[in-house]
Amino acid sequence: MTPLAPTLERFFTERLIGQRRASPNTITSYRDTFRLLLGFAHHHTGKTPSDLDLVDLNATLIAAFLDHLEQVRHNSGHPGQENRPATRVVPHQHRNNRAYRRTRPDHLDRAP
Repeated sequence: MTPLAPTLERFFTERLIGQRRASPNTITSYRDTFRLLLGFAHHHTGKTPSDLDLVDLNATLIAAFLDHLEQVRHNSGHPGQENRPATRVVPHQHRNNRAYRRTRPDHLDRAP
């Protein structure tokens, strides 16, 4: 067995369940995503999931997998989420400050 299997197991048991207390739906979502990734990696490397190693999941493979999700499976992020991370860094109290608003683009003032 390669280090990938115990690493994934620890991710689910220690990180998601133990540290993050993730919901069953979140855990299911991660499980399904890893199944897709491992199947994609098998198709592109010829290695079965039990033979895959961490080095097989390199940046090139991950980028190709993400492209595959968008182009072939038509998956994408949640609509409207593209701009939210930038607006989340603006503390709420500053959005109501007139001097601050004059220096910021208009769309930030309308952020939820």
